Amino acid sequence: MNITLEQAEKAIAAAKQKSIAIDTKMNIAIVDSGANLVAFGRMDGAWLGSLDISIKKAKTARYFDMNTGIIGELSQPGQPLFNIEHSNTGLITFPGGVPIKNPEGKIIGAIGVSGSSVENDHTVAEAGALALALTIL
Repeated sequence: MNITLEQAEKAIAAAKQKSIAIDTKMNIAIVDSGANLVAFGRMDGAWLGSLDISIKKAKTARYFDMNTGIIGELSQPGQPLFNIEHSNTGLITFPGGVPIKNPEGKIIGAIGVSGSSVENDHTVAEAGALALALTIL
């Protein structure tokens, strides 16, 4: 099951709304269940350097079906996934990537957000993902 463009746009809108609420400017990427880019939004004034990071966060979250912050914890020296960020042509292993599930709990894609602190990135990504987990399109 894949995320649709309509669903991806809804996730971006929810993430953008959260970003505005916490006064940040974000790059927001949505990938489908195959980690292919479906939709992307760059808020006016968001950092150019965060474009690629947001896409890689979304892909990383989908590749491993977990929040990128969790992967980051597991990839520290001495942990079981140490150096994983060097695989798959580069992963992002800090917060801001979240799998997207449909209301039935199946993963249909992922969202990646970058442009602020990792805490804010995660908060905005989570808002986008939750917008689809709670409603059916």
